[in-house]
Amino acid sequence: MPRVRRIVGVDTARGLAVLGMVTAHVGPGDPWRTFPPGGWSQLADGRPSALFVLLAGVGLALLSGGDRPVDGTRLVQARLRILVRAVLLVVLGTLLVLLGTPVVVILVVYAGLFAAGVAVLRWPRWALVVAAVVVALLGPVLRRELVAHVDVVDERPLDLLAVLVGQYYPAVVWFAYVLVGLAVGRSDLRSGRTHAVLAAWGAGLVVVGHGGAWAARLLLGRVDELTTAEPHSSTFFEVAGNTGTCLLVLAVCLAVGVRWPRALAPVSATGALALTAYTGQLLVIAALGDTVVWQPTTAGWVAFLLVTVATCWLWHATLGRGPLEGLLHVVSVRAADVAPDTLPPRRDPAAPAAAPVEAPET
Repeated sequence: MPRVRRIVGVDTARGLAVLGMVTAHVGPGDPWRTFPPGGWSQLADGRPSALFVLLAGVGLALLSGGDRPVDGTRLVQARLRILVRAVLLVVLGTLLVLLGTPVVVILVVYAGLFAAGVAVLRWPRWALVVAAVVVALLGPVLRRELVAHVDVVDERPLDLLAVLVGQYYPAVVWFAYVLVGLAVGRSDLRSGRTHAVLAAWGAGLVVVGHGGAWAARLLLGRVDELTTAEPHSSTFFEVAGNTGTCLLVLAVCLAVGVRWPRALAPVSATGALALTAYTGQLLVIAALGDTVVWQPTTAGWVAFLLVTVATCWLWHATLGRGPLEGLLHVVSVRAADVAPDTLPPRRDPAAPAAAPVEAPET
């Protein structure tokens, strides 16, 4: 199967998602600020992980042909690669949960969403968009009904209920991000027209999400669990607002990446090593202790960002793929080696058998 050509803008957006999650984990809070409401720190709450998952959908599209979807044997190979990667991500995510850090690890849910994307790889863009809207509308309602009747424990990484309807990354809602990402990845991501369309849709969805939540609050005179746009509320309004933000970020990254790719090298390298960077920061948190999360400092946060970017940039410039990215690539490619063997020419049974050739005398 041909190697997927990397797109600088996609890697850059993924790098920003990783750095945003680092900020959410160890960044200092500033809730006293009135602009933006809740402080700058709340911008990193929920949105980077939504961008990370939306880019998983883009990755699914790129693994299966991008704007020219594969079929036949190549489609089988793409599906196998995706499923094998999902299994490896479940293993890695479970191990990271067992570290016991005060961080909600996204990887098990991410793996489930990644695997679920296999079912819709051949869907056209319009169907993916319609499905994303349906999931964003009905997913929050379904989650609320299920949570009211079952006991969900987010700390159990392999608990199917926690994956489907957990508090932070409920798959029944977050699959909408994967569907949007797949639709985006079926476009020509190097086209200026695509960048403009993504920016326009992004701006509109931000208005729908946050403006819609504001209008609902005025109409109802209160905020309830289905009309808020608060981070990790997993409502339609939050999904719409987050999706809009993600599309705006991706549009800018793609546009800048086409024109000035070298300027983005440090952050795009972080995105190319996203899994390694995400895992690395959790290992460091586990080594330093819970204090870096519960009592964050500006100096500690900046150190995390600088070390993450510098390490990824140096590794990518000298060694290429990150260690975990390389592992996923090698294992998934070998597992997906389903190309049929070359068979000998078919022999016509009606044809007379060839006379045996005598060996020369020696």
